[in-house]
Amino acid sequence: MNLSRFPVILIFAATSFFPALASAADKSHGAALFADNGCQHCHTIRKNGGIKGPDLSGVGRSRSKDQIRTQILQGGHEMPAFADILKKSEVDDLVAYLHSCRDKSQK
Repeated sequence: MNLSRFPVILIFAATSFFPALASAADKSHGAALFADNGCQHCHTIRKNGGIKGPDLSGVGRSRSKDQIRTQILQGGHEMPAFADILKKSEVDDLVAYLHSCRDKSQK
């Protein structure tokens, strides 16, 4: 048996049979993409990040996944478009992460 393929098979099995695990992995990867692509230079999440763009701590409460995806892909309101920069899987993971950001707005 070729043991080098075992981790790939295990990951595939986990994501296929346990969607919640896949979703957690997607969110985690989305959080890493948020940091790696410099999103925090303009956006704040949970008091970490910049102030040029809107605070995204509660974006999952106020925007649908489709609205978040459209904003990432098309940009607008001084935000650049990322359709030509990010892969579809990266956009999917960013959307999963941002939609999980559901902090209540501070009054």
